[in-house]
Amino acid sequence: MDIVTDPTSLRETLQGYRNAGQTIGFVPTMGNLHAGHLSLVHRAAALADRVVVSIFVNPMQFGPNEDLDAYPRTLDADLARLKAAGVALVFTPQPEHIYPEGVAAHTKVSVPGLTNVLCGASRPGHFDGVTSVVCKLFNLVAPTVAVFGEKDLQQLLIIKKMVRDLALPVAIEGVATARADDGLALSSRNGYLTSEERAIAPGLRQTLIAMGNAITNGERRYSDLCQHHSAQLKSHGFDPDYLEIRCRSTLALAGVDTQQLAIFAAAKLGKTRLIDNLQLDL
Repeated sequence: MDIVTDPTSLRETLQGYRNAGQTIGFVPTMGNLHAGHLSLVHRAAALADRVVVSIFVNPMQFGPNEDLDAYPRTLDADLARLKAAGVALVFTPQPEHIYPEGVAAHTKVSVPGLTNVLCGASRPGHFDGVTSVVCKLFNLVAPTVAVFGEKDLQQLLIIKKMVRDLALPVAIEGVATARADDGLALSSRNGYLTSEERAIAPGLRQTLIAMGNAITNGERRYSDLCQHHSAQLKSHGFDPDYLEIRCRSTLALAGVDTQQLAIFAAAKLGKTRLIDNLQLDL
């Protein structure tokens, strides 16, 4: 497994793959890898000859009061897992490699519309940071296909729109959310949960399932449904950020005629912010 830190070495190594006629599957990550990340790696391996993974905790997507400094960094363990998974190359740049003039002076890529609701409303500028770094990584790696998890469905939709709008020559593949046995979506931030909070955390998924069942059974009073279940989350110890039912393609609030829905949720347990979603076809 090749491990490179600077863009020049990255491009030289990738050129060797291309000279051999090999396609490249790319999985961008912020490290602290878990089984969910590895499911993306395995999907990339099924779609391309060589798998490239980046590990970069991107400062541009963190707000001033968010957990950039505390974000878990487990590079040695991550590299061991990726090697065992058969990854060909890991790109581990430092901030100065991605933002040589600093984050504030760097060009931003901003996707309109999809970024001003849900997590975009709660975390202003977050998705500009995501799209800016992903666009740069796409230009550096030039993958055939890039793989993202559906746990952050809003992010996946935003990246797909960015690729369409900028005519970037990469296919985007989504992979279903990996979960613990009790249904909790796997996340690097789950490690922040206390044992008491971890026992409560699956309630977020259970809430989405209950809402999904109600909709499947004919409930269309979406605002009332969200208010009721948001109150239930609060009663179980969550601090809901949002709980909304939206069109799965446009992220507009769902109406009674909307057929492709997603229920989006974000809530805090203690200091840990959890997100999840449930997709429905009516």
